[in-house]
Amino acid sequence: MRLSFRDKAISGLLTVVPANERKFVDEMANFNFSQARSLKLKQVMGYDRHRIVAGPVCASDLAVAGIEHLLAGGHLVRDDIDALIVVTQSPDYLMPATSHVVQGRLGLHADMICLDINQGCAGFIVGLMQGFMLLDQPAVAKVVLVNVDVLSRKVSPRDRNSYPLIGDAASITVLERREDAGVIEAELKMDGTRREALMIPAGGFRRPSDAETAAMIEDAEGNVRSLDHLKMDGSAVFNFVMTEVPELIGGLLARTGTAVDEVDAFLCHQPNRFMLQKLADKLAVPHEKMPSNVVENFGNSSGVTIPLVTTFNLAGALLAGSRKVCLAGFGVGLTWGAMLMRLGPLRFCEMIEYREDV
Repeated sequence: MRLSFRDKAISGLLTVVPANERKFVDEMANFNFSQARSLKLKQVMGYDRHRIVAGPVCASDLAVAGIEHLLAGGHLVRDDIDALIVVTQSPDYLMPATSHVVQGRLGLHADMICLDINQGCAGFIVGLMQGFMLLDQPAVAKVVLVNVDVLSRKVSPRDRNSYPLIGDAASITVLERREDAGVIEAELKMDGTRREALMIPAGGFRRPSDAETAAMIEDAEGNVRSLDHLKMDGSAVFNFVMTEVPELIGGLLARTGTAVDEVDAFLCHQPNRFMLQKLADKLAVPHEKMPSNVVENFGNSSGVTIPLVTTFNLAGALLAGSRKVCLAGFGVGLTWGAMLMRLGPLRFCEMIEYREDV
């Protein structure tokens, strides 16, 4: 699906990561894998450390901390927020929506739109699309887009396929109308027939959690997890990314008449360093134009990795000026999308830590 947006812009970007940092070498003993093979995995995939919440921290905790930081710094005014979108696959509750939880905790006014979107790896792209569409309404002048996940709480520490790379984080993105913003072009595709490549089998109404779903089971590769935990078919996901994503991004560039060297940065979802470098090679993008250093420093925080790779690598550049960027998200759903836009100058672009004891 092709989408275009005019006179819409990202005006600021904040990411929030837990202060709790765990190192891969300290967790290797949890996996049914030799130390030598674990260290090889670390080298190839780019594992080093990840940020995960300590204790029962929920999505709204990270979101509220981020928005309160912006309110305290004068980057946001409570009564100016016309819409609040929360993109998450780890909501506080089955009901009500986490956006309503955040609104209530912040004491925001009632004359606004609160909306939850259940999306993961491509959630930042989907959230931007929804936010830009809301800005078409005269009554909506400022949208706060929250992407947040605390999926470490649903991943088995004995699953070497998923646990070493998983991270928790939140991002707060402010969207506004801007007449000189130019055109934003986007592509989005979805394929629910391949939904089982990334899923948590139990915990919903289809398969409620019980004693049976909590039982830990060892698979053929030595990973130990329950049906309540995230399960990833790594080969299927890799093949999906290598097949579908280059075609999508390449098609977007071709449709807009944009050469690879005209794009300053390809800011992609961060599954792991190995996969991103292979994706860059497929697209003939120099590795330095597609940063792949989020998983090794913070972990894969689902859709938050796109704003995270931005604040981690380009904060100074985007505060001082603008860059032509291609944003791309791909994964759970399966969902894959890309967006070509000029990003910046931003009013704020920073990363903060969330401390559970504060």
